Amino acid sequence: MRLPAEDIRSFSPTVQKLWAMMNPCVLCPRNCRVNRSQGELGFCGIGDMPAVSSQGPHFGEESVLVGSGGSGAIFFAGCNLGCMFCQNYDISHFRHGQPLTINELAEFMLDLQSYGCSNINFVTPTHVAPAIAAGIEIARKKGLNLPTVYNSGGYDSVETLKLLDGYMDIYMPDMKFSDSAAAKEFANAADYPEINFAAVREMHRQVDDLHVESGLAKRGLLVRHLVLPNKLAGSFKVIDFLAETISPNTAINVMDQYRPCFKADSHPEINRRPTPDEVEEVRQYAIQKGLHPVR
Repeated sequence: MRLPAEDIRSFSPTVQKLWAMMNPCVLCPRNCRVNRSQGELGFCGIGDMPAVSSQGPHFGEESVLVGSGGSGAIFFAGCNLGCMFCQNYDISHFRHGQPLTINELAEFMLDLQSYGCSNINFVTPTHVAPAIAAGIEIARKKGLNLPTVYNSGGYDSVETLKLLDGYMDIYMPDMKFSDSAAAKEFANAADYPEINFAAVREMHRQVDDLHVESGLAKRGLLVRHLVLPNKLAGSFKVIDFLAETISPNTAINVMDQYRPCFKADSHPEINRRPTPDEVEEVRQYAIQKGLHPVR
């Protein structure tokens, strides 16, 4: 059963503003301007209600998110990026997932808390931010007290992020590219660098540097940067931006998990894994710039 649009009026003015941004949709930088509450679909391929591919304790995240109970991950179907090398393409590109109501989403959050998870980790949340904010409101009224994690591809609108202030405790964006040509070729988002840098500035403004207590992240910014072969991610520029514009104390996970997936074989320059030397060069540069490595 879908949540009727008129019931949105029972939520806060912030949720109502987020909902209005879907009709026509300007939630993300794509600005598709489709009316999602009327069943129209934009780039992300998802209507006004979320679809979830899986949810449960996740032990593959950064150690500061996992703890003994795992990170309480909710994986959303659809995505506002078009990465040619996506490792979760069945979820992001093919949108495999089950639709659910806002109340069901809130119950997922409470279930994850009851399992003993360390946080509620919204994976690929950008295109379903209104439903997430509404679900958080319901769940908090019912006793949700875990940190919330906005685990995004980093292609986020500052306007939307401002409305999420107070809903998210930890922002964990990707910083995928610092070069617009690479972003256009590999993610269909030529404006990714400028959008991403502005989004990360807003995220840090809201939550500041990563704050860890007893080995677990409670609040703050944690950046993920996936090293691509042939320096295609523009890693040094990303690190310079973080160290010089955001904070020299920024927590960063320099990731070596890239492997050719999905349509990477049609792009020879990304059709291999980065070498250990390519990854280590980026890690060492991040340390040299004073950033805080997290794994």
